[in-house]
Amino acid sequence: MKDLNLVPTFLWCLLLFPLHKAVANGVTPEETKQLRDEVREMFYHAFDGYMEHAFPLDELRPLTCEGEDTLGGYALTLIDSLDTLALLGDRERFTASVEWIGKNLRFDINKTVSIFETTIRVLGGLLSTHLIASDYATGMRIPSYDNELLDLAEDLARRLLPAFDTPTGIPFGSVNLKYGVDEHESKITSTAGGGTLTLEFGVLSRLTNDPTLLLLMEPLFYPDLQSQLIENFNANSPGSKISFPLAVRIDVRRSGCHCFTPCTIFEQVTKNAVRGLWARRSKLNLVGAHINVFTGEWTQKDAGIGTSIDSFYEYLLKAYLLFGDEEYLFIFQEAYSAAMHYLYNDPWYVEVNMDSAAIVWPLFNSLQAFWPGLQVLAGDIDPAIRTHTAFFSVWKRYGFTPEGFNLATLSVQHGQKSYPLRPELIESTYWLYKATRNPRYLDAGRDIVASLQYGARCPCGYCHISDVEFHKREDHMESFFLAETVKYLWLLFDLAVGPDNLVENGPYKYIFSTEGHLLPATPQISLLQEHCSYFGAYCNRDSLKEEPNASDKSADSQETNGSRVSEGWVRTRFPLDSSSFKASPVSGLIKVSVKYFLNKI
Repeated sequence: MKDLNLVPTFLWCLLLFPLHKAVANGVTPEETKQLRDEVREMFYHAFDGYMEHAFPLDELRPLTCEGEDTLGGYALTLIDSLDTLALLGDRERFTASVEWIGKNLRFDINKTVSIFETTIRVLGGLLSTHLIASDYATGMRIPSYDNELLDLAEDLARRLLPAFDTPTGIPFGSVNLKYGVDEHESKITSTAGGGTLTLEFGVLSRLTNDPTLLLLMEPLFYPDLQSQLIENFNANSPGSKISFPLAVRIDVRRSGCHCFTPCTIFEQVTKNAVRGLWARRSKLNLVGAHINVFTGEWTQKDAGIGTSIDSFYEYLLKAYLLFGDEEYLFIFQEAYSAAMHYLYNDPWYVEVNMDSAAIVWPLFNSLQAFWPGLQVLAGDIDPAIRTHTAFFSVWKRYGFTPEGFNLATLSVQHGQKSYPLRPELIESTYWLYKATRNPRYLDAGRDIVASLQYGARCPCGYCHISDVEFHKREDHMESFFLAETVKYLWLLFDLAVGPDNLVENGPYKYIFSTEGHLLPATPQISLLQEHCSYFGAYCNRDSLKEEPNASDKSADSQETNGSRVSEGWVRTRFPLDSSSFKASPVSGLIKVSVKYFLNKI
């Protein structure tokens, strides 16, 4: 995209000047240790405040020291915090929390919940914690633990399944955990809401190996058997009734469940959702923000990398990195190329009409701030550095990032003045430091800690900032503050000190979910065997072997402008012989090497 020329160059210089000034004052090694310890104290200030004043309600009101139910009424903040406790090595509280959840948490409740939020916060939190608590290799195994959280995760996922019973395969935005989808439920959902479910549901499929809905035969030839499968599923899954059309759609699409090939429902419905969204992309390979899940028509055609779309891009790449499924990589390459061509106005990103690429919003919104971190995982370091510099300049200007910053007026967008303790800028800061070891990112982390401590700290936790210009506080603390915001800050400084944590020194390489939950690339989850079809066929976990592939070698890397990047194309995990998935050159994208990512980043 050509330069927008929205503002004179000298104004950009004025906006970015404070950042360059701050970089000159580097964080010393001793200060780095102090910052790491300070962030740890920040976590416990908020966590203890929640446990004392809000638990077992969902979230904390940190000004008045009270609690409130915001999602489903099932101790949301505790679930979201569990793997952070493990990361900090807090065995006592981790164990006590897991045991309480295993004994007390139930999902057989008359609550209508968000598919997206419930999946990334609750399902992801349960799965991540299960994988830590059940594995000796993590150093945090709980001897008394007997898969209680995995059972809860499976029960929850079954209760979410009715949302996927749509003509497009794209799920409704909400579902009642006891009664399914309400007949008056909105048919409009966001792209992120429908396309950010693959990691959690995919991991659950691999952990349970549950062929509940094995659509192994063509319904045309085996309708009675297929009907019996559905009847058995409904009989054993109260609150998760599905209909024959859902089953038929999965099979007719031939979307990975081949004849006589076991394939679990959890993974398949989320892959169908991604395919349903991507099939309706524009000729420019752009997707809109909101879509009708019945008609497949876009109801909002604004394309961008922020609000309502952001994690759709994120989960395309991460699903490939975690599962080795090259279909996700192919879609990511095409989608990323289009985003860099039509949305990127170096160093900012704008929103455009998905059909014409006409600019509709010259706006930086705070959810865009995850993008430089995603670019690190993709190996596209240089634009990530420039964009992070621009995004952080907004933080420096206000002490926080507003939900919206107008690039034409260089001011906070009207009605978007708040900062709800979002982690995205911190996440990208962590990944860029991990990739480059440039101390400027420690300086950025220090500034962020100072802003949170002096602007957002409240008596019992940390408060939303309702107005970044006047630092007005609001009496609410989202659970993701403990799941992500302080987690990425702590990881940043611990990495600089000399890491001693599960992520950097543990037995596995981890993919972070969009909620910051730790999903390990174990042999059971990654399915490295070549006989598994990359189209999504599920391999029996009993056949998995942990012997390393002798031919697997880390990709060569080179230092460019202080940034480590990978050379060449992707090293595929599985044979790729389908003519429908031809890799195409991607402008600005250094092709991902899984082995480089696993061994170098």
